[in-house]
Amino acid sequence: MGILDWFKIRPSHFEAVSDAEVELRKAVDKALSLTNPRLCLLRNCPERLAPAVRLTADYLRTRILSLPPAIDVSEANWSSSPVLRAFFANAAEVPAALGRSHNLRTFFSRFPEATEAYIVFGMTYQEQHIEGAMLQGDVLQRDISQRVVDFSAPNVRICGHSEAEIRHLLGNQSFEYLVAQALLEIGERRSERQELEESRSLIRARLRMLQMQGPGLGSVFGSAPAASGAQQALESQLLENERQLSELGDSQAILETELDSLCKVLGAPERYIRFEPTHLRLSTLNVILDAARTDVASDVEFTMAVLDGVPRGRRAFVIARVRRADVPSPRIDWANAERLL
Repeated sequence: MGILDWFKIRPSHFEAVSDAEVELRKAVDKALSLTNPRLCLLRNCPERLAPAVRLTADYLRTRILSLPPAIDVSEANWSSSPVLRAFFANAAEVPAALGRSHNLRTFFSRFPEATEAYIVFGMTYQEQHIEGAMLQGDVLQRDISQRVVDFSAPNVRICGHSEAEIRHLLGNQSFEYLVAQALLEIGERRSERQELEESRSLIRARLRMLQMQGPGLGSVFGSAPAASGAQQALESQLLENERQLSELGDSQAILETELDSLCKVLGAPERYIRFEPTHLRLSTLNVILDAARTDVASDVEFTMAVLDGVPRGRRAFVIARVRRADVPSPRIDWANAERLL
């Protein structure tokens, strides 16, 4: 069972409220375990986190269930699929990309009875502005600014037995991406506290060294008394250090801050991840065309995953179905294999 098993259930199936609450609690527990299990020590912690987790789960469920249905990805399907023609320059590139996917080959290896797999098929998306030529009527106009789409780095990381499973896995990974954003913020505060504590230890050690040069053993060996100004400066630094540590709070306050960070991220998932339906009218060279252009064009539809957290990025993807027979076996690089003997 996954942490978002309840998100794959359509709203009309929520009559069994108790089941939905059980799955919600699983998602809350998962978020806490990924962040800091000690958060459970806080009073009413699960109840305080639950609204944010519910909001994120509803957000992901709504958007992932609305993604277009799976398409067939194969070399044979390239010529009839506008999105595959946009993704790949020729049909032979399709099986080559599938064959390079370690996750897809591992899936078929683990499940020898499976004749097909469902995948999230993603591509890096970039737009470039170039100067090109355009035919308007009988006149060829040059130096026309055009936007060209570049799809590259095909990738298959999520594989499953069914389309429903793929949507479920995509929801789980999106959930974990959001929790990771809270962890980054929490990690920064932990690093800040660790640096302050290390600095405090160093200042105290320097103070002890200065104090040892005063009356006592230091005077026996004729050491000059430590300059009072240096000692006062260190004492001032120590006071400032203690003030900054005090602002960060004690262990209870630190846990409260971490829970607040988790609630803040899960309470606004749209700030970090979005799934945007994308429709482009593309020429055979992937130039974006408007309705006025009469060039040969295709209507290309896919989903854009926009990640505004860390890492940031934009990935074009489709949910796809792949037959085992359409995934070539990995080729052995005999030239490099000789060096390993």
